[in-house]
Amino acid sequence: MALSGALLLSVVATALVPATATADTTGGTGAAAGATATASGGPTVTTRYGQVEGKRGETAHSYLGIPYAAPPVGTRRWKPPSPPERWPGVRDATAPGNPCMQSADQSTPWGNLAGPGTPSEDCLYLNVHTPAERSLRKRPVMVWIHGGGFTVGSGTFYDGSELAARGDVVNVTLNYRLGAFGYLAHPGLAEESARGLSGNYGLLDQQAALRWVRDNIAAFGGDPDEVTVFGESAGGGSVCQNLVSPRAAGLFDRAVAQSGCGFPLPTQESQQNSGAAWAKSLDCADVACLRGRPADQVLTASLRPNARWVPNVDGEVLPLQVPDALEQGRFHRVPVLQGTTADEGRLTVAGSYDLAGRQLTAEGYPPAVRAIYGDRAEAILARYPLSDHGSPAEALGAVFTDSQFACLQSRTAELMAEHTRSYQYEFADPHAMDHLNLPVSFPLGAPHGSEIRYVFGGVEGTPAQNALADAMLGYWTNFAKTGVPYAGDAPRWHLFPKVQTLAPEGITGSTTFPRDHQCDLWNEPAS
Repeated sequence: MALSGALLLSVVATALVPATATADTTGGTGAAAGATATASGGPTVTTRYGQVEGKRGETAHSYLGIPYAAPPVGTRRWKPPSPPERWPGVRDATAPGNPCMQSADQSTPWGNLAGPGTPSEDCLYLNVHTPAERSLRKRPVMVWIHGGGFTVGSGTFYDGSELAARGDVVNVTLNYRLGAFGYLAHPGLAEESARGLSGNYGLLDQQAALRWVRDNIAAFGGDPDEVTVFGESAGGGSVCQNLVSPRAAGLFDRAVAQSGCGFPLPTQESQQNSGAAWAKSLDCADVACLRGRPADQVLTASLRPNARWVPNVDGEVLPLQVPDALEQGRFHRVPVLQGTTADEGRLTVAGSYDLAGRQLTAEGYPPAVRAIYGDRAEAILARYPLSDHGSPAEALGAVFTDSQFACLQSRTAELMAEHTRSYQYEFADPHAMDHLNLPVSFPLGAPHGSEIRYVFGGVEGTPAQNALADAMLGYWTNFAKTGVPYAGDAPRWHLFPKVQTLAPEGITGSTTFPRDHQCDLWNEPAS
């Protein structure tokens, strides 16, 4: 059988890397367009729901913990998001809102994936980062959807201040419901719905946040007609799901999917069956019982290994599998930039072996492939012999990279190119993770998530790495401004089928990506 996307989108594999610096709250003389200074010195913005006072920074201002929807608690648990209530006076927007329900300690080498705060059902908040310098024109908006396998993470884990200041854009990061709270499908929930739908609440949260951006971002100096949605891993998958969701029509103008487009999803029927079986673990036969359970009990039950919390193809919010929708041209015709890292799967191997206190041996490599890929294992082992790789771990990492990321993304880029401007990249810094000094026996290379800090401006590496990061921040932000990725003196980025290789040694265009990643093997129907 094929390795599930959920497995590879585990906490370890996500490898989320934020720009760790926070906005400087000292100094600073400018204010973003639409913001005014208060007596306490923080910039104040008026939204449709009330005023917010943010943190003043030297190069960027931050407005944290702004509610974009009502708390999904009580009878709102497992329902589509509702608009937030208005608030009187000026709301303090100097501290983030709660992260969504997840295990409280998501400690990794990159920090706590949940970010600051205590996980809670009351979590539908977003953050806005704006350049401190005034502008007479509205700035493009970049809305970040975090990864984490649809079960962990938060928008606040990523600080968009440097991206906003250096890229001259408005950056928005957001929380959305996770795990069982965001993706439980159940027959009782479908009965409640006028359209007979259940699950996909986390995806609907993302769309609610995008509607909030459309209606409010002009007050922060952002242009509601120039919105780019971007994300990585589960966030990249979410970008592509929004691309094919009719309910997201008109909510964004460009899209960037990093290491996550085209993951296969379950049907609503299968998810409802799984949800009903899972509910029995809480001794609940109906939705009223489930809503009566404390959030921590629901969370504990949701962490069982056999539970899979992902969006489902319900025929309406997600009418089709993403590749099928793309193949039929049933998606929002906006320019799309997407890609993968050169060594996506190595972090999964590290988490399963070295970081778990064991090593993958040459003798253990074939059984590992057979355990995951079943009948296809012999063909895979023939294509990925140990003699072609530096170690068994690197060989297995290549299998994971190609089967679960590279070839899926190459196929979706190809399908989109039939209808819109499609750009593809491969991030290939072989030392992207060296700064973490992880205790592994093989080079991590450029694994899953390692490109994020290059996009957000959080790199302090060699001169070549810093130059690559500058180019990538430029490519991403100029794509948000024009629909074309370009950056200063950086090489031109050609449309698909050329793939832009992003490496410190040089940025080049390649046409050999499908061959390099054995995509004829992975994109053929499984026998």
